[in-house]
Amino acid sequence: MNIVVVGTGYVGLVTGTCLAEMGHDVVCLDIDKKKIEKLKRGVIPIYEPGLEEMVRRNLEAGRLTFSVEYAESVEQALICFITVDTPIGSDGLATLTYVFDVARALAQHMNDYKVIVNKSTVPLGTAAKVTELIEKELDKRGVEIAFDVVSNPEFLKEGNAVQDFLKPDRVIIGSESSKAIEVMKELYSPYMLNHDRLMVMDVASAELTKYAANAMLATRVSFMNEIAGLCELTGADINKIRIGMGADKRIGYHYLYAGPGYGGSCLPKDVKALKNHAAEMGYEMPLLTAVDDVNQKQKNLVGEKIKAYYTESLSDKTIGVLGLSFKADTDDLRESAAIVLIRQLLNEGANLRLFDPVAMERAKTIFPDFPTITWCKDELDAAKGADALALMTDWKQFRYLDFKKVIKTMKGSAFFDGRNQYIRAEMAKKGFDYFSIGQSPALAQRIEATVS
Repeated sequence: MNIVVVGTGYVGLVTGTCLAEMGHDVVCLDIDKKKIEKLKRGVIPIYEPGLEEMVRRNLEAGRLTFSVEYAESVEQALICFITVDTPIGSDGLATLTYVFDVARALAQHMNDYKVIVNKSTVPLGTAAKVTELIEKELDKRGVEIAFDVVSNPEFLKEGNAVQDFLKPDRVIIGSESSKAIEVMKELYSPYMLNHDRLMVMDVASAELTKYAANAMLATRVSFMNEIAGLCELTGADINKIRIGMGADKRIGYHYLYAGPGYGGSCLPKDVKALKNHAAEMGYEMPLLTAVDDVNQKQKNLVGEKIKAYYTESLSDKTIGVLGLSFKADTDDLRESAAIVLIRQLLNEGANLRLFDPVAMERAKTIFPDFPTITWCKDELDAAKGADALALMTDWKQFRYLDFKKVIKTMKGSAFFDGRNQYIRAEMAKKGFDYFSIGQSPALAQRIEATVS
């Protein structure tokens, strides 16, 4: 098939590349000329495992091309994906300006039947609005061209997006058009050779499914973080509670990890958008308001623990931060708890030593020219002369740190584990005052006192 993907952000670039990987001829369109020129050279703007190699391979094969021109690309395409951003506006609602701009542009260059696929995360009723906009543009041109608008929400996890697309849990198609449904079934059939995971439903249900799925994941995270707070008051262990809960097949283990709060481009935005769009229709969703409130509070938790540990000012303290991205295997800093922590510590006058395996350059654009920030070459460098370390991102390379070297290079011995990655008693034995989420602290001096 000939396919156009409009938008070369996270969703668009993964979508276009994975479709090309299956043999389709794909043109990725974007209005950003500089980005397109880089993409033509195989330089991608995001970090996603496996994506860069796949982009270059399909560029060389000629199946994947990049352009800023709608005319020829749209004319040749049967399927046109809309994959542009839908940021939250000042009113708390998803902004659909980019989606509507693309719809108009597609209508201005359509020459025959097209399947317009909305893959951007959009609120209920968007497909109908896109249909109306395209019809108006066609009327202006004085032409009658058949088309269908399909809702096809994305379920890509950053850090695993390529595999999520190639081996999807489910593919949802929202449409009442038998012709469009058959086109979409043919498009996705290579991804379902083992068993069919394609689900066809009405447009409204498809549009709401993405929001509902992300809201459920966010709810699980905030619930566990709220329980973790109670654990710290009672001496209970959130890790043991997670195992006890997850053994119940009705609950399962996924998304039951306590931590510094969820971040990224999807969960925070989609929770806010869903509850605000519902409120616009006169329907209140107090549960989602609480989920969001718990998450905002949780992002301040590690910083509060650090301030509580040092009863005096932090102005003469040096804190090393391990991990800056909101999760491992991505350079995405949006809604990252590490960024919240850095701002807290800067406001307290602390000196910071920062390290992340891939997100350093992006972070430097957020904190340029800060004399109290040192950008470090690795985790050991981040520990150099530090009074404390804070683990904020669960990168694999942080799982087996050489703690003998780490504590020798540190000035102090405090370790704040925002990801519950280490064993409390073991960290104390190694000489650390260890603080995690949903567990009692393990202080080195208490271990020593017991031994003596």
